[in-house]
Amino acid sequence: MDDTILVNRVAQSGIITIDLENYFPKEEFVKFDIKDYLFHGLIVKEKEFRASLKEVDWSQYKDKIVLVNCSTEAIIPNWSYMLIENYLSDYAKDTYHGSEQDYLNMYYKKMIDTLDIKQFDNKRIVIKGCGSKPVPSYAYAAMTSKLKHHAISIMFGEPCSTVPVYKRPKTIQKNEDE
Repeated sequence: MDDTILVNRVAQSGIITIDLENYFPKEEFVKFDIKDYLFHGLIVKEKEFRASLKEVDWSQYKDKIVLVNCSTEAIIPNWSYMLIENYLSDYAKDTYHGSEQDYLNMYYKKMIDTLDIKQFDNKRIVIKGCGSKPVPSYAYAAMTSKLKHHAISIMFGEPCSTVPVYKRPKTIQKNEDE
C-alpha cells in the first residue's frame, strides 16, 4: 500500500476566495410597466392615472425587487414615479427605475463601496467566476478596482485554475507587519 499523503496546496496557500454570487439579491425581480396605466398606453392623464394606481393590488410586490419602467415612448412626468414609489414602498423590498442589469450594477456598487476592504490587505485574492447567477461584469471590475491597492494579487476563476488579473510589483509590496 502506498503511504503517500495528499496535501491540498490550494487550501494551504492563504488565498482568499470572493464569490460575488454570495452577495446576489435573494429576492425575486418583477417589472412594473407604467404603460399599462396610461391613456392609450401613451399619455398620463392625472385623474385616470391616480385612479388606476389605486386599483392595483400592491401586495403582489411584497418583498420583491420592483423594476419600474415604461415600455413605450411616452413622456412620464416625475411625479408619476413618485406616486408609484409611494405605493410600492409599503410592500417592495427595493425599487429601481430601469433594467435589471442597471439595478444589479447599482446594487453591487453599493455593496462594494461598503465592503471592509482592510481585511484583504496583503492577501492573495481569487474572485470566483462562472457561477449560476447573472452577476454583472461591472461587479468584477469594481471589485478589482477596490482591491488593487490592498491585495498582493488578484485572480479570476477558481483557486485551482485562475487567470491572473493583477500582481503588485515587488518594489511596492507592503511589509506584512504594517
